[in-house]
Amino acid sequence: MGTQKTINSLQVFLTEVGDISYFAGRFFTDVFKRPFEFKEFLRQCYNMGNRSLLLVGVTGFIIGLVFTLQSRPTLQEFGAVAWMPSMVGISIIREIGPIITALICAGRIGSGIGAELGSMRVTEQIDAMEVSGTNPFKYLVITRILATTFMLPILVIIGDAIALYGSYLVENIKGDVSFQLYFSEVFSSLEFGDVIPSTIKSFFFGFAIGLVGCYKGYNCDKGTEGVGLAANSAVVYTSLLLFVIDFVAVLVADLFYEL
Repeated sequence: MGTQKTINSLQVFLTEVGDISYFAGRFFTDVFKRPFEFKEFLRQCYNMGNRSLLLVGVTGFIIGLVFTLQSRPTLQEFGAVAWMPSMVGISIIREIGPIITALICAGRIGSGIGAELGSMRVTEQIDAMEVSGTNPFKYLVITRILATTFMLPILVIIGDAIALYGSYLVENIKGDVSFQLYFSEVFSSLEFGDVIPSTIKSFFFGFAIGLVGCYKGYNCDKGTEGVGLAANSAVVYTSLLLFVIDFVAVLVADLFYEL
């Protein structure tokens, strides 16, 4: 009984992976076809970026404060407080900033896309668009996936900057470190190998958030209950996918450094 249940769960999972892969393939097929919904793309960029900016900024600021407050006593024991700006800068820009920002956007943007497209599917608005001759996939899906792909790296950069500023405030209060000295230490410790991989994987994070959110909403069923299920599963699936992408990105970067 338990074995059969495991097999069924595995079949459902593999089917889901196949459906999402087909959905992604349809995106890459249609993204270069006319018409290009440029105005809708800009509107989605504004909505996703503007509405997520405050949440990303506040979270980044708190991360900078907490990370520095937690790390400072340990570094003081070893007499290595001078390494604080370098450690915080590398940690936030390489890993903490991108993944935390992506998880926040998965909850904020991914669930919103899933609920919005799910409600449109349930109320038959998508069907009405198909009947009227409009391509709903181009208008609703492609614009949102492109918007998340391009906006997430911008949000990551802003979140990183605010997190570093929060860390600077702690160092300024605790150690009387000037703004110029702090950020001079941060930038002198960074290399292109720290910035470029984290920026590149941010594009993949954004693509994953848009893809899963659109897939769950676009294929929503079961009436109004399905809308909530689509929004919830979009966050869960996206969060798991983000960690997988992050692991692969770190693995690839590590192999690149060894070469």
